[in-house]
Amino acid sequence: MPARLSPRAAGANKSIARSVTRKSKKAKSGAVRRALRPDLDLSQREFDTLKRLSTPHKIQEYLNGIKANFEPHGDTVLSVREVLKQRRAHCIEGALLAACALWIQGEPPLLLDFKAVHDYDHVVALFRRGGCWGAISKTNHPQLRHRDAVYRSLRELAISYFHEYTNKKGRQTLRQYSRAFDLRKVNPKLWVTNGDDCWKVVEMLDEIRHYPLITAKQARLLHRRDAFERKTGKLLQYPAPRRK
Repeated sequence: MPARLSPRAAGANKSIARSVTRKSKKAKSGAVRRALRPDLDLSQREFDTLKRLSTPHKIQEYLNGIKANFEPHGDTVLSVREVLKQRRAHCIEGALLAACALWIQGEPPLLLDFKAVHDYDHVVALFRRGGCWGAISKTNHPQLRHRDAVYRSLRELAISYFHEYTNKKGRQTLRQYSRAFDLRKVNPKLWVTNGDDCWKVVEMLDEIRHYPLITAKQARLLHRRDAFERKTGKLLQYPAPRRK
């Protein structure tokens, strides 16, 4: 016959059981520890600016409202701090800021890398709603904009960019997409406050696993975008500066 516990011992066991249950539920829910200001080494003003971007839509609106980074003095990968300071960004710079803002809200700071042939690569920040993926994107063109969270897999999300991902000749160039890259694995000093030298993140993205979107045979059968589509592809949100 099992020994009977005293009321105090029984109460302690129940308290432990509730604690274990809460921890188990938290683990299953995939809860993320919010990034705090000391974690990121940002000033109070910088942190508050990002904290106000409390939803993916607000983050996207902020990125749409800052200028495109045309890199007038050479190639850059601006940190989150520099994007806030200079109020300009290209794709990966915008993705880093978006990921940081999501992390402050308690969401994982995830990036998705696209690889293209005869064209520029592209990087977006990822978020999930209702089990579906969406993307926050900084681009100066009508193509490659944000995606609402309606895609059931990363491949589904990536393929949504395929048709419009074209070069100046109207050729569809997107070929690969990466697995989700978690920036919590990277020291914030390398991407949050590192001036304009965040190339280490680019190297890490380039090295992670990528998956093919189409086969070689499918690539040979691709149809060039027509003249009207190529014309719309020349639209810019922010005009390029005139060369001196």
